[in-house]
Order: sequence, then C-alpha cells, then structure tokens
Amino acid sequence: MDDQFTFKAIGHVENPFNEPTSGETLRAVDSRIVIRPTSLPGLTGMAAGQRLMVVFVFHRSEGFDWLQHPRGDRNQPKRGVFTLRSPKRPNPIGISEVELVSIEGNVLHVRGLDALNGTPVLDLKPAF
Repeated sequence: MDDQFTFKAIGHVENPFNEPTSGETLRAVDSRIVIRPTSLPGLTGMAAGQRLMVVFVFHRSEGFDWLQHPRGDRNQPKRGVFTLRSPKRPNPIGISEVELVSIEGNVLHVRGLDALNGTPVLDLKPAF
C-alpha cells in the first residue's frame, strides 16, 4: 500500500527561531499560532488554560534514516525512528502538547511548542 495524502495548513507558527534548535530551547519560549481566517470557526469553544495537541509539518527537515542516534548524540546507540522525537521521519509530521496561554482573535499564544518560526500547522486537538 502506497497511499498519498494532501493536507492544507490551517495556520503557521511564529517565534524567534528560524534555524533548527533543540526541542528544550523551543519549548521554553512562548510561541504564537496564527490561524487562517477561513479556519477561525474551528476555534469556537476554545479557552485559555486548555491543553492542546498541535499537529504540524517539519517543513525544514529533509530525508530520514530508520535508525538514528537519539538527539544526534553519536555516543548513544542508534534507535528506530519511531522511538524518537526526531524531525527526520518518513512522514515529516510533528505533534506537541502545549498550554494555551491566551487567544487574541485568530492568534493562539501557546507554551511548550517545539516548532520553528514559519512551521505550517495542520490541526489542533484537545489534549486529555
């Protein structure tokens, strides 16, 4: 089976990080998720303080290996890509659980997102 899918971004990430940066550093800084106006009705009922799952594309990642050193640390043995948070994946999709700090119109202020500035956001889901 070699199914292919097409997705349209519902928005994008804004933060100070334009170059690959460690997940810890990214998660420590608040980010903004700017939602496209056409997707705005999907935010109805969302409130500050909620935990959200943000589904996004690793748009700067190229290629992947099935086996990788965790965090690129060659002192650690290689592990399977499905056991890692690496952006180098067969399908470059990322998921982060974040805290929704506030909402201003079509802009979500979140804490805990490990995505770069300009990252396309595919979906948002409540985290339970």
